[in-house]
Amino acid sequence: MYAVVNLAGKQFTVRPDGHIRVPHLEAEVGSVIRCDDILLFSDGEQVRIGRPRVDGVTVTAEVIEHGRERKILVFKKKRRKNYRRTRGHRQDFTLLKIREISG
Repeated sequence: MYAVVNLAGKQFTVRPDGHIRVPHLEAEVGSVIRCDDILLFSDGEQVRIGRPRVDGVTVTAEVIEHGRERKILVFKKKRRKNYRRTRGHRQDFTLLKIREISG
């Protein structure tokens, strides 16, 4: 059983008891999130595709932790002009544990 959900503006494939990293959500650690924005649902035998959403299916997930991804370096250079800039960026994330897919 799996589903494709739309969380925080991105699409994720989720399975029961799986973990996903999504962009930072305003939720406390230990709280439960319910998502109704299901784009595709499969129970192993039948696949239901939403137009644009699948009705009657919900995904519940628990917030495990908030964190920051590894730093990426952004380097700019213009040749022969002695122009070099280095900047770093770390994206915030929320780790979710999928409890169940009901529907």
